[in-house]
Amino acid sequence: MKRLLTFLLAGLLVASCAPSTPQARIQRDPQKFEALGTKHRTLVKQGQIARGMTTDAVYLAWGAPSRTFQGSKNGRTTERWDYAGSRPVYTTNFYGAYGGGYGRYRRGGYHGYYGFGPEITYIPYRVASVWFIESRVDSWERAR
Repeated sequence: MKRLLTFLLAGLLVASCAPSTPQARIQRDPQKFEALGTKHRTLVKQGQIARGMTTDAVYLAWGAPSRTFQGSKNGRTTERWDYAGSRPVYTTNFYGAYGGGYGRYRRGGYHGYYGFGPEITYIPYRVASVWFIESRVDSWERAR
Protein backbone atom coordinates (compact mmCIF):
# COMPACT_ATOMS: atom_id res chain seq x y z
CA MET A 1 0.00 0.00 0.00
CA LYS A 2 2.82 2.39 0.86
CA ARG A 3 4.48 1.68 -2.45
CA LEU A 4 1.28 2.46 -4.37
CA LEU A 5 0.82 5.71 -2.45
CA THR A 6 4.43 6.68 -3.18
CA PHE A 7 3.97 6.07 -6.92
CA LEU A 8 0.71 8.03 -6.95
CA LEU A 9 2.29 11.01 -5.19
CA ALA A 10 5.29 10.91 -7.52
CA GLY A 11 2.97 10.80 -10.54
CA LEU A 12 1.01 13.80 -9.27
CA LEU A 13 4.22 15.73 -8.72
CA VAL A 14 5.46 15.02 -12.24
CA ALA A 15 2.07 15.90 -13.74
CA SER A 16 1.94 19.20 -11.86
CA CYS A 17 5.35 20.21 -13.22
CA ALA A 18 4.47 19.50 -16.84
CA PRO A 19 4.37 22.64 -18.99
CA SER A 20 1.02 23.74 -20.33
CA THR A 21 0.73 23.47 -24.12
CA PRO A 22 -1.83 24.95 -26.51
CA GLN A 23 -3.23 21.44 -27.05
CA ALA A 24 -3.70 20.93 -23.29
CA ARG A 25 -5.44 24.31 -22.94
CA ILE A 26 -7.69 23.55 -25.94
CA GLN A 27 -8.69 20.25 -24.33
CA ARG A 28 -9.50 22.05 -21.06
CA ASP A 29 -11.59 24.76 -22.78
CA PRO A 30 -12.99 23.34 -26.03
CA GLN A 31 -15.85 25.89 -26.08
CA LYS A 32 -13.39 28.80 -26.25
CA PHE A 33 -11.54 27.09 -29.09
CA GLU A 34 -14.72 26.32 -31.07
CA ALA A 35 -15.80 29.98 -30.79
CA LEU A 36 -12.69 31.10 -32.74
CA GLY A 37 -12.56 31.62 -36.48
CA THR A 38 -10.69 29.16 -38.70
CA LYS A 39 -7.59 31.37 -39.09
CA HIS A 40 -7.29 31.96 -35.34
CA ARG A 41 -7.80 28.24 -34.58
CA THR A 42 -4.87 27.38 -36.82
CA LEU A 43 -2.66 29.98 -35.12
CA VAL A 44 -3.70 28.85 -31.62
CA LYS A 45 -2.80 25.23 -32.42
CA GLN A 46 0.69 26.45 -33.43
CA GLY A 47 1.07 28.59 -30.29
CA GLN A 48 1.06 31.82 -32.30
CA ILE A 49 -0.95 35.02 -31.97
CA ALA A 50 -1.98 37.74 -34.42
CA ARG A 51 -3.54 41.17 -34.40
CA GLY A 52 -7.31 41.07 -33.82
CA MET A 53 -7.31 37.92 -31.67
CA THR A 54 -9.46 37.87 -28.54
CA THR A 55 -8.12 37.43 -25.02
CA ASP A 56 -9.48 33.85 -25.06
CA ALA A 57 -7.47 33.06 -28.21
CA VAL A 58 -4.27 34.46 -26.68
CA TYR A 59 -4.89 32.48 -23.49
CA LEU A 60 -5.27 29.28 -25.51
CA ALA A 61 -2.13 30.02 -27.58
CA TRP A 62 0.23 31.32 -24.88
CA GLY A 63 -1.42 30.49 -21.55
CA ALA A 64 -2.16 32.65 -18.54
CA PRO A 65 -0.04 35.79 -18.20
CA SER A 66 2.26 36.39 -15.25
CA ARG A 67 0.90 39.92 -14.77
CA THR A 68 -1.81 42.07 -16.27
CA PHE A 69 -2.07 45.84 -16.51
CA GLN A 70 -5.19 47.83 -17.33
CA GLY A 71 -5.38 51.31 -18.76
CA SER A 72 -6.92 53.65 -21.27
CA LYS A 73 -5.75 55.06 -24.61
CA ASN A 74 -7.73 57.64 -26.56
CA GLY A 75 -10.81 56.86 -24.51
CA ARG A 76 -10.59 53.12 -25.20
CA THR A 77 -9.97 50.38 -22.64
CA THR A 78 -6.51 48.80 -22.87
CA GLU A 79 -4.90 45.83 -21.23
CA ARG A 80 -1.36 44.46 -21.29
CA TRP A 81 -0.44 40.88 -20.53
CA ASP A 82 3.15 40.19 -19.53
CA TYR A 83 4.68 36.73 -19.63
CA ALA A 84 7.69 36.10 -17.40
CA GLY A 85 10.51 33.61 -17.31
CA SER A 86 13.33 33.20 -14.83
CA ARG A 87 17.03 32.79 -15.24
CA PRO A 88 19.42 31.38 -12.64
CA VAL A 89 22.19 33.52 -11.21
CA TYR A 90 24.95 31.56 -9.48
CA THR A 91 26.97 33.16 -6.68
CA THR A 92 29.31 32.07 -3.92
CA ASN A 93 28.80 33.81 -0.61
CA PHE A 94 30.78 34.00 2.58
CA TYR A 95 28.84 33.28 5.71
CA GLY A 96 29.78 33.04 9.31
CA ALA A 97 28.89 33.68 12.91
CA TYR A 98 30.39 33.50 16.30
CA GLY A 99 28.34 32.94 19.37
CA GLY A 100 27.75 30.95 22.45
CA GLY A 101 25.00 29.68 24.58
CA TYR A 102 23.50 26.48 25.68
CA GLY A 103 22.23 25.07 22.39
CA ARG A 104 22.42 21.43 21.41
CA TYR A 105 26.04 21.61 20.22
CA ARG A 106 27.30 24.61 22.20
CA ARG A 107 26.95 23.64 25.81
CA GLY A 108 28.71 26.18 27.93
CA GLY A 109 31.16 27.53 25.37
CA TYR A 110 31.64 29.73 22.34
CA HIS A 111 31.78 28.17 18.92
CA GLY A 112 32.13 29.88 15.59
CA TYR A 113 31.39 28.68 12.08
CA TYR A 114 32.45 30.16 8.81
CA GLY A 115 32.42 29.09 5.22
CA PHE A 116 31.64 29.72 1.62
CA GLY A 117 28.45 28.49 0.10
CA PRO A 118 27.11 28.34 -3.39
CA GLU A 119 23.80 30.06 -3.89
CA ILE A 120 21.36 30.07 -6.79
CA THR A 121 18.88 32.90 -7.17
CA TYR A 122 16.28 32.97 -9.92
CA ILE A 123 15.80 36.40 -11.45
CA PRO A 124 12.49 37.03 -13.25
CA TYR A 125 12.48 38.73 -16.62
CA ARG A 126 9.82 39.64 -19.18
CA VAL A 127 9.64 37.13 -22.03
CA ALA A 128 6.69 38.59 -23.94
CA SER A 129 3.92 41.20 -23.79
CA VAL A 130 0.59 41.47 -25.55
CA TRP A 131 -1.34 44.76 -25.80
CA PHE A 132 -5.12 44.61 -26.14
CA ILE A 133 -7.48 47.43 -27.09
CA GLU A 134 -11.05 46.63 -26.15
CA SER A 135 -10.19 42.92 -25.65
CA ARG A 136 -8.55 42.47 -29.09
CA VAL A 137 -4.81 42.14 -29.77
CA ASP A 138 -3.41 45.45 -30.98
CA SER A 139 0.29 44.49 -30.82
CA TRP A 140 2.69 42.09 -29.20
CA GLU A 141 6.41 41.50 -28.69
CA ARG A 142 8.47 38.50 -27.71
CA ALA A 143 12.11 38.16 -26.58
CA ARG A 144 14.47 36.28 -28.90
